[in-house]
Amino acid sequence: MADVAGAATAAICRIDAVPMILNVICRTTGMGFAAVARVTDDQWIACNLLDKINFGLKPGEELKIETTICSEIQRDGAAVVIDHVDLDPRYSQHHTPKLYGFQSYISVPTIRADGSMFGTLCAIDPRPRQLKAPATEAMFKAFADLIASHLDAQDYSDARDKELIDQRQDAELREQFIAVLGHDLRNPVAAIDGGIRLLTKRPLDDKAVGIIKLIQGSVTRMGGLIDSVLDFARGRLGGGIALQQISSDLLVPLLDLIVAELRAAWPDCSLWSSQSPH
Repeated sequence: MADVAGAATAAICRIDAVPMILNVICRTTGMGFAAVARVTDDQWIACNLLDKINFGLKPGEELKIETTICSEIQRDGAAVVIDHVDLDPRYSQHHTPKLYGFQSYISVPTIRADGSMFGTLCAIDPRPRQLKAPATEAMFKAFADLIASHLDAQDYSDARDKELIDQRQDAELREQFIAVLGHDLRNPVAAIDGGIRLLTKRPLDDKAVGIIKLIQGSVTRMGGLIDSVLDFARGRLGGGIALQQISSDLLVPLLDLIVAELRAAWPDCSLWSSQSPH
């Protein structure tokens, strides 16, 4: 329950216009107490208020829902307006005015975009007030709609912020995975390279020598790819990418190596390289 009260109070406190709304309500109607309340099935929570009659509530404090009129507002989804409790045929014997000692009362539901009721915008006073006027009710309705729209905007903004944080965290995890993967690939590549070096010290026929050269070239390329992956990961994770200018002459033997690999895989295909006869 405390979590609901805290979250609702924090949400309303984020709306800068609420104190001004409460002040306008009291000045316009002459009411001594105005509040924005969160209403649930069993709670009435004063999220923000203006108290000129020493009603005694503070923001975040609660009333039992059964001691208020808000359960009826929640049930009917309609505003309740009372100019003079003692003269009102419906509420003159109601327990809420007797319990809290007010004579005038107005409460308008704050309805969210999804149709749910957040709570109410309400005001009370121990003296009778003229509240049943189109302008007064329209003002309360407009303010309640404004508060509801701010709450909807908060939810949308919070959801977008969470989505961006989740995406950023996912991206960091992917980049960390790439960095770890690249680092771990160094060992098997180094083992292959070491094995090839051992084989070259043994007597081999020409075909085996050619295959070993292809494997050595592939290992070199794999090492370069791993270095590129690690450079990318460092750059994405904030470490930067170190650049080194090299001669473009190295491109020709690299292409020749690729062509040789392709020839070994598909010997029946016609491929060209710088070593091909012109």
